[in-house]
Amino acid sequence: MSLIDIDAILGPEQPGSATNGATDDAEALDAYSRAVIDVAERLTPSVGSLRVARRVRGGRLLDGGGSSVVITPDGFMLTSAHVVARTDGTGRASFVDGREVDFEAVGADALSDLAVLRADSRDLIPSTLGDAERLRVGQLVVAIGNPHGFGGSVTAGVVSALGRSLPTRSGATQRVVDNVIQTDAALNPGNSGGALADGRGRVVGINTAVAGVGLGLAVPINGATRRIIAALMTEGRFRRAYLGIAGGPRPLPPRLARELGQESGVEIVQVIEESPAASAGLRPEDLIVSVDHAPITGVDQLHRLMISDAIGRTVHIGLIRSGRRIDVELVPTELEG
Repeated sequence: MSLIDIDAILGPEQPGSATNGATDDAEALDAYSRAVIDVAERLTPSVGSLRVARRVRGGRLLDGGGSSVVITPDGFMLTSAHVVARTDGTGRASFVDGREVDFEAVGADALSDLAVLRADSRDLIPSTLGDAERLRVGQLVVAIGNPHGFGGSVTAGVVSALGRSLPTRSGATQRVVDNVIQTDAALNPGNSGGALADGRGRVVGINTAVAGVGLGLAVPINGATRRIIAALMTEGRFRRAYLGIAGGPRPLPPRLARELGQESGVEIVQVIEESPAASAGLRPEDLIVSVDHAPITGVDQLHRLMISDAIGRTVHIGLIRSGRRIDVELVPTELEG
């Protein structure tokens, strides 16, 4: 029986292969791996693992939890509103360097699923907030959080879609969070409140939901959510204007579309009794086409205009009623809830 030439099959051992292993490993890292490693090293110290407190017989119980993202050195953190819902607003946050700090909720907004916490620390490592409006489908994103209690866990993927909608509820009030980021970076229970970062380590979203296998959603960091975050930090709440209608998008008739230069509006399907809309005489089947002379083509645009500045101020609503264009004055009140 002839001897088998091992070198011919596997190739001869390379000189210095044992001593140069680290160099070979570094050279083997592709650009994708290097980008993910860089983001993880930069951002992981800023992501906390949360245990939230619930009042039980005999005292306080630290249970469940999620993740958080540090946004200032003096202890302000972002998380998902549902992480601290139905708790007493306190708990403990732990970090990869071994530190554990107490925190309390400063403010939460269930309709955007965002909450701001304040940790009992003045030397935390803050993250850098980015702008989700600059994301593109197919772009690398990295999710860092606390799935199943494993702190500092990193997953990576791409932006699968932009402009998704996330239904939310606060009491009897329902709303849709606009421009939600869809990603295939693996998310699991406990990831909620953690960071979704771009390839430069900037936080572009707060992970909020697992929508299915290979499908995660994140609330975007953009101009609208920055206003919410700032209000939660300073006032503990975000005020919204209330009209008292329910509606949905509806295409305009061709003639009106040409005259107005827009393809659709918001059809009113319900007017709440004793609401600002009812007082102003709005009716079901009215078609809203403008607010303060700005075109309205969908419900999301209408929501974006119903901010605190509109509360108590006369707003001009452009309507199509029975084929005719009319203008109505309406004074929104504050949304309670």
